[in-house]
Amino acid sequence: MLALAKKRGIIAEAVVMDAWYSSLDNLKSIRSHGWVWVTTLRKNRIVNHNKQLNKLDISEEGTPIHLRGYGWVTVFKFTAKNGRIDYRVTNKDNPTRQYVKSIMDAPWFVEVYHREVKKIVVLNAVRLARVERKEIIFFSLFLRGLNNINAVYLKK
Repeated sequence: MLALAKKRGIIAEAVVMDAWYSSLDNLKSIRSHGWVWVTTLRKNRIVNHNKQLNKLDISEEGTPIHLRGYGWVTVFKFTAKNGRIDYRVTNKDNPTRQYVKSIMDAPWFVEVYHREVKKIVVLNAVRLARVERKEIIFFSLFLRGLNNINAVYLKK
């Protein structure tokens, strides 16, 4: 997918992904295209030569860490209202906290947009199905009526 995007000339500010997609192969592939990436890493990810990410002191301005098998990246620690901690990481040179936050918030707006479009499509499909069902029931009753009329005429 990345190669196709590159071939089509898509220029993005950054490639954003969930922790699920943050494998070394994916990160290296994005880097090979010359793109910046921003992702969330799991708290138990091994960094800085055998230390878990959640065991590090991470400054508000971001902390450079060595991602085993990849190289140096910058990590930011974000705490959600419910207390969940997200470790957001990027390969961008000298990133700011605000930059990482704005990039990671962008996919949420896309997700909300898609969810709303899906609701509209589903609602319209349900409405259409109801209309079609009423038409089918009406047509079925109409055909039964014709059969009943034919039966009456045949009996005479």
